[in-house]
Formats: sequence, C-alpha cells, structure tokens
Amino acid sequence: MQAVLGRFITALGAIMMDDISAITLDQGVVELSSNKLPMRLWIYPDDVHHRLEINDNFKTIHIDLHALVHDMDKILARIRTIAGFGRRIYARQTVVARIDKRITTAFLTEHHLQTPMPGKYRYGLYFEGELVSIAVFSGGRKMQGQPEDYRSFELIRFCHKRDFIAVGGLSKLIAAFRKDFKPGDLMTYVDRDWSQDSSLQQIGFIEKGTLAPQPVVIPHKPSIASTLDEDKDHPAIYKMNSGSTKLVLPFDITN
Repeated sequence: MQAVLGRFITALGAIMMDDISAITLDQGVVELSSNKLPMRLWIYPDDVHHRLEINDNFKTIHIDLHALVHDMDKILARIRTIAGFGRRIYARQTVVARIDKRITTAFLTEHHLQTPMPGKYRYGLYFEGELVSIAVFSGGRKMQGQPEDYRSFELIRFCHKRDFIAVGGLSKLIAAFRKDFKPGDLMTYVDRDWSQDSSLQQIGFIEKGTLAPQPVVIPHKPSIASTLDEDKDHPAIYKMNSGSTKLVLPFDITN
C-alpha cells in the first residue's frame, strides 16, 4: 500500500502545487488533505470492507487502494477537475452532435471511472472539433399515474475529457436530448463515494432519496471466478461502497 500511496501523494501534490497532509484513521484508512483541496480523500486498504462514517459536513471522497492501482491517472484527473484546475471552456463555444456506440465506449473507457455503458441515446460536446464531453441516456419508460405519452429517461453516464471543465456543458447536452425526445423527466444516480452533495441540483435536479451501500467486486483476485456466484458475502472479494443518491430533473411537457 505504501508504494502506491506514495506515488499518488507525490502526483497529487504536483497537481495541487501544495504539500499533501496524510494521517491514519481507524482500520488503517489514510486521510489526505491540503490547503488547496476543497475536499478530503479517504484511502481504504483492500482489507477494509465498509466505509467509515462521516461525522461532519466536510466533502469527503472515498477511494479504494485497488482503484489507485488500476485507475490512478483517471482519479487524479477527476480530482484536478473537481478542484477547479482543469482547462475551462464554455458551452457557448461548443457544438452538440449525436455520437455512436464505438466513440462513446472508447471515450468512457479512457476518461470515466465506471464501466462503459453505451446506453440507447448518446450525445457529444465538441470544442474546436475535439470531443470534450459526452452524455449517455436510456430509452424511455412509461410511468404509473402519468399521461400515456409521458416518458421518464435516465442519464446513465456523463463524462468530460480529462482535464477539461465544460461550464454549462451538461445543460447543453440535456437541452439537445430534450429537444429530440421530449422527456417528462430525467433521472440519474450520483455515486456517494465521490459526492455527498450533488452539483446537479444547481441545474434543477431534485433529490428523491438514496440507495443503500452496494457490494463492489475487487478486480483481479485469483478466486473471483469460482467465488462470485457461490458466496456473495466473501470478504476477500467484495467491498461496500457508500451507496447512491437518486436525482430527478422534471420537465414541463407542455413546452
């Protein structure tokens, strides 16, 4: 753990241009912070299977050691963006276009921490001919108690190119999707490992509850193939995340 953590602290310090403070919490979890970080990072050893409880209102990002091993560059890029150190562009400087599954999967694989999901509908944001953001949407679902033509869609993935901050980019992508498909609402889930308070609420999303912590597979464990279906509580295979927040963006379907 120490070697990986040391490389991460060195790289993070270079990005923030500041010293990174490290202290050890319960169960060997390491807290990283600095004067320039607008959050603290809690790094979890692979033998710690549940998240520590947050007892204050300070933004906390939970990161597993195995994620640092496999996706350190993506994690550093996301922290850099959250901290406001990315290259800032504005939605008015960009053009929206539909994109295909191949482009979507390649972009998500390179820039997103979660499993690539091409969804049903895909939109990209281009800046000077370069793809800098994408949004992936599901197909529509009928909702009980709503008019016959009412459809609810899901925002499955939203992702910027590494080190880019597209101000107003998601709103522009959603506007293009809304123009094409006229959804009654748009729902999404926010990973609470990375965000306890979602910035999506600033563009009209409303919190509609939370999902309980879920088991997440630790990749590249020797016994995973034989154990996965036999014992879903095996402590060497699963860790529990922080759960998710459900958000819904309602639309006025008369417009």
